[in-house]
Amino acid sequence: MGRKPQQETIDPAREASRETACLARAFTRRTLLGNGAALTAGGLGLAFAPLLIRPAEAARDTVNVLTWTGYIPDRFAKDFKKKTGITANVTTVGSNEEMLIQVTATHGRAWDVISPSVHRMSQWRALNMTRPWDMKKIPNLANVKSEFMALSAVWSWNAGQHHLPHVWGTEGISWRTDRFTGVYGELSFADLWRPEMKGLVQGRPHSLMSGIGRMLAAQGKLAPFEDAYKDEGAMRAIWNDIMRFAVAHKHWLRAYWHDHESQKTNFTRNGVIIGQTWDGPALELAKAGQPIAYMPPKEGAFAWMDGLSLTAGAKNVEQAHAFVDALYTARAGAQMSNTTGYNSVVQGVAPLLTKKTRQAFEGAYPGDSQQKLWWWPDEPVWFAGLRNAYRDRYLAA
Repeated sequence: MGRKPQQETIDPAREASRETACLARAFTRRTLLGNGAALTAGGLGLAFAPLLIRPAEAARDTVNVLTWTGYIPDRFAKDFKKKTGITANVTTVGSNEEMLIQVTATHGRAWDVISPSVHRMSQWRALNMTRPWDMKKIPNLANVKSEFMALSAVWSWNAGQHHLPHVWGTEGISWRTDRFTGVYGELSFADLWRPEMKGLVQGRPHSLMSGIGRMLAAQGKLAPFEDAYKDEGAMRAIWNDIMRFAVAHKHWLRAYWHDHESQKTNFTRNGVIIGQTWDGPALELAKAGQPIAYMPPKEGAFAWMDGLSLTAGAKNVEQAHAFVDALYTARAGAQMSNTTGYNSVVQGVAPLLTKKTRQAFEGAYPGDSQQKLWWWPDEPVWFAGLRNAYRDRYLAA
């Protein structure tokens, strides 16, 4: 290991508190509850309260989309408008919590298409702010790989399916290749907590704590982490041990991340050497020539799939179906993957990927890493609230 960078030391907790305070002034709890979205009662505490976003005024041939950074490339939106005459007004968010608050604050009427993660099914079902898709109006669904359709199928109620696959990815370990070397089969969540990494780590608070839980379970020091999703008693027993380890190693953190861009900035500007991150931002940096690598740890990477849901208050239903159908082509899937480094659910994408994208994917998923993915379980409403309470205690420690 070389010497530590000479940047000014960043206090992650202070940065998180500062951002929370600024955002809270613009978007208060009373505003949220006044819009009919009792997220506190529903157990969805927020660390980073997002500003309320409203899309552009709806036009006759418009679809309003709330999704994640990079999921709808500009080139796709331009091609879609040229072919159909429909303008896609795309707004991005950086977390599931942000998406939940944007939709509930507008009673689901401001957006037509949203992109919830598949493991948030229980929370969205409780809110009752989505409606079923008309599958007959999306013929290109036949292009989606069956394993991803099976994941979305659990979002089926009220005689219809409320979620369709779109993008999948993972959360594992990324690092600066000029300061650390990761070897597949040896790389571990435990590498974040090496003595020489003190003050050089980045992560999202609740994800870091989940990674600690899986690390301790793999070491035989904790019950299987998935047991925490069974009931509140089991969760408290597991997360109390996680909390003790996390607080004891809090000084290892240099910066927290809360969205796609902040993960990249922490590596390029904030002196981070290693982190628990999504695959997309790290691979994006690697393709741009930055000395960054990404790989699943030996415990297996956290895996997620973000989808497409039609809001209950959608005003542009036909346009929404046309928009989603256009996403399910190999060309559209390749545009997204080449732009972001995330992975498409559509068949036939591989031949259309750029050389850099193919090489980045192969380097990020060596050996049997795809067979060892650990898919985030569905989060009951009680779990989300309790998990966020532990996260907030950790941030305040």
